[in-house]
Parts: sequence; structure tokens; C-alpha cells
Amino acid sequence: QVQLVESGGGLVQAGDSLRLACAASGLTFSSYVMGWFRQAPGKEREFVAAIGRSDGNTGYADSVKGRFTISRDNAKNTVYLRMNSLKPEDTAVYYCAAARDGGSYYRSTSYGYWGQGTQVTVSS
Repeated sequence: QVQLVESGGGLVQAGDSLRLACAASGLTFSSYVMGWFRQAPGKEREFVAAIGRSDGNTGYADSVKGRFTISRDNAKNTVYLRMNSLKPEDTAVYYCAAARDGGSYYRSTSYGYWGQGTQVTVSS
């Protein structure tokens, strides 16, 4: 079965950096658009970043553009999210997701598989 397992979350101070990783198994990784979403307490899940199957095309939410970088290693079946200059408002559970078919990469409904999430907490 398909599994997406996130790692790398933690408690950091404002201005610090973190790198999240999402290891995928049970699917042909290079055939999937990969995305990162986040959900803060009391808020809806929101799009963070996405990366194309093999062409390196990326997309970001305006709130993280210039601070976060998504990348993937198809040989390792892993997608990463490098987060720099973290702010308290970045505090959330971060989820990775995989999308096989076409659709708007920023919409959660385009993704058929989800990880369990990893907590990121940024203190001020």
C-alpha cells in the first residue's frame, strides 16, 4: 500500500530553519506531483508548496515564497521542504501529499495520498 512518512519537524525559534522530508513507498514516485500542506489549530488545511513529477516546476503559497524551498529526489522516493526564516505563524502540522492525476496543485482535493503529518512549532 502507499505510504508517505514525514519527518524533520520540531520546536525552533523564530528565524531558525528546518528541513522536512517525506519518504514515499508503494507508488511510482516519479509519476506523482508532490505537495506540502499545513494545518494550524483551528484553521483549515492550506497549501504550502508543490513540485512537478520530473521537470522541477514548483509552486508556492505567497506566505512562504522566498523562505521555503521544495525539492525531490526521485532516486530516493523522497520530497523535501526546506524552511528558512521561520515565523511563529508557520506553526502547524505539515503534511506531504501525492497527486497522480492532473488538477490544481494547490488544491488538497487534487491529492489522493497523504502522510500522517509532522509538527512544526516556531516560538517567538
